[in-house]
Amino acid sequence: MDLLISVGLPLALAIIMLSLGVGLEAADFRRVFTRGFPFVIGALSQVVLLPVVAFCIVTLFALPPEIAVGVMLLSFCPGGVTSNILSKLAQGDVALSVTLTAVISLLSIVTVPFLAASSVAYFMGDSAPIVSVTDIAIAMFLITTLPVALGLTFRHYFRGLAMMIEGPLSKLATLLFVLIVGVALAGNWQLFVDNLGIMGAGLITLNLSLLLLGLMLARMAGLTWQESKTISIETGIQNSTLGITLAALITGTTTGFSPLALPAAVYGITMYIVAAPFLLWFRSR
Repeated sequence: MDLLISVGLPLALAIIMLSLGVGLEAADFRRVFTRGFPFVIGALSQVVLLPVVAFCIVTLFALPPEIAVGVMLLSFCPGGVTSNILSKLAQGDVALSVTLTAVISLLSIVTVPFLAASSVAYFMGDSAPIVSVTDIAIAMFLITTLPVALGLTFRHYFRGLAMMIEGPLSKLATLLFVLIVGVALAGNWQLFVDNLGIMGAGLITLNLSLLLLGLMLARMAGLTWQESKTISIETGIQNSTLGITLAALITGTTTGFSPLALPAAVYGITMYIVAAPFLLWFRSR
């Protein structure tokens, strides 16, 4: 189990982020300047609105400290490849989705370590593990930023080959995600069963709130329907694998998968169920 967490989990996340990078081009980053306003609305939804709503849900449902921290860790994570796929299925603005995922994923190396350390200290108090912001930042660079940069560089110099492997690599990333979620649930099965009712209700409420609030914010900002659908999805869909990995980085690997990983593992399943009606609605308009 320790080998799976210390080697397999970071490697799996690195492959997932590599698959993201292989699908990126320089134009995806230039879009920040050419389509600044939709990007700013999406970034505010992910970086500000998402954690605030998560904090409100955690407080409202009075979740246990470890579960509360896990929910907050999840809220700090960007959308990942999944949000890009769902934006495409929803007939949203895929280019905007890719830009948001790419930029927020790279920025997370700066934002996530500090926010994660603050959440652990706030919710766990005296029982909180010692969290090194520097260690988390270095680890996140190695398993998120570096693979994205390598994938982007590979696509720039070997575009044809990158396009060939993009599909298989995404499928491998999806398989690894399923395995990680399954092992995380199995490793915390009793805690999962004991907290399924309140945690499940809290996570579903969080997901619904984010999808709706993201959509409302985009419409209030005067964005197009395509852009609004994308902002909704980018706000409500998180990189659950990163949430699970963060939990492992914070608590270490001596006792198996951390309970802090449980919300991200459960959310990794329920977000598809909650998002499905939205996708049908989005496609119908």
